Amino acid sequence: MSVEVPTQWRSVLPHLGHELPPDRSPETGSGEAVQANLPLELVRQSISAREYWPIPEPVVEAYRKFRPTPLWRATGFERAIGARVPVYLKYEGGNISGSHKLNTALAQAHYYARAGVKELVTGTGAGQWGTALAAACALFGLRCTVFMVGSSLRRKPYRGVLMTMLGAEVHSSPTDLTRVGRDDDGNRGNSLSLAIGEAVEYARAKDGAAFSIGSGETYSILHQSVIGMEAQQQLAALEADVDAVVGAVGAGSNFGGIALPFHAEAAATGARAPLLVAAESSTTPKLTRGVYAYDRTDATGTSPLEAMYTIGSDYVIPDSHSAGLRFHAAAKVVSAMRHAGQVEATAVSQAEALEAGRLLTVHEATLPAPESGHALAAAAKLATTGADDLRAERGVLVCVSGHGYLDLGAYQQFLDGELDDVAPDGGALSAAMSGLKSVPGARAGDLVGVGRPS
Repeated sequence: MSVEVPTQWRSVLPHLGHELPPDRSPETGSGEAVQANLPLELVRQSISAREYWPIPEPVVEAYRKFRPTPLWRATGFERAIGARVPVYLKYEGGNISGSHKLNTALAQAHYYARAGVKELVTGTGAGQWGTALAAACALFGLRCTVFMVGSSLRRKPYRGVLMTMLGAEVHSSPTDLTRVGRDDDGNRGNSLSLAIGEAVEYARAKDGAAFSIGSGETYSILHQSVIGMEAQQQLAALEADVDAVVGAVGAGSNFGGIALPFHAEAAATGARAPLLVAAESSTTPKLTRGVYAYDRTDATGTSPLEAMYTIGSDYVIPDSHSAGLRFHAAAKVVSAMRHAGQVEATAVSQAEALEAGRLLTVHEATLPAPESGHALAAAAKLATTGADDLRAERGVLVCVSGHGYLDLGAYQQFLDGELDDVAPDGGALSAAMSGLKSVPGARAGDLVGVGRPS
């Protein structure tokens, strides 16, 4: 069985069995429609009940340069962890961005260019998304401006070099270029929401520019469905069976990409869906300790309020090497599925993540990004002793969402025993979540920072 590069994206929206709560205006808190500065096709992809969406031919051609991506059974990793069941890896690190982010960056650059936009502006945490958007803009003839979380850029300066080489203008966030950056008091320098807020403000002030985001929006998760659709073909070719699918969650794009096609397929065929397990950073535990409420997606306070599992956009996130996971909330589609019991979650420390990454490097000759290490650590638990009462009985599929060649500083700290895991402060978490408005229909427990829904 040959594996074909998908020519359609597959939406999970027709198979949820429930509606996504509507966005709300940040000014009034009402349920009125909120106008987004998006190409119409991306708006349609976010709200339509259509299941399959044709991928534009220029995007398919770009995909063919690095897709299909590899999937293999990680027998060396299995032996190292003492796995009871097979573990399969889907590897997304073999492109210029070094991550899955290029899947949606290419699609967005195509649609924005077709809509007449001349420049895309974004915020990035670990730098994979900024690199992906810079590469996509170069291919589709757009200018690119990137605000990167300052602490992450200082640790990984070569991310900035690569983005600059691709033609992007790169800024260490917070900056003095925006009001939100100038107003920062120094307590939010590790926050991806601040970098995103700067990008939103900067794009609004420039003619011909538009803000682009790579993770939490429903259309970006749709574009990532190529990961899971390919994986389904590849597992079938191996005659492999898995009952758990794992991805790391910052906002949710690689998790959504690997996991949600399995939910859609099960719903469409009447089969039982595998466990869909979101592995998050213990420093940013929105799915395991957050609340289901309306919150901001960035630091400007002007973007629509979305219904999400969140620890509060004002929460000061402890410093860690899990930069791509350092976002205060999960995507609204992932959050709605978590609320409905269709998605499970587990929190992983950076020490656990980097140890899992070390084991993969030694036993599979594959160096994962720290973000991917969180998914690997969760997969290892599922395949051995279980994670938060979750166990795999037949097999585990895990998305290795990116490579770790620009994260070797983190691994060096880990190997030298100099890595400190800072646990979130319970009081600060409660304070950051205290003023949030509950989602209509949410259970009472969803506003007290509980973990897994019953």
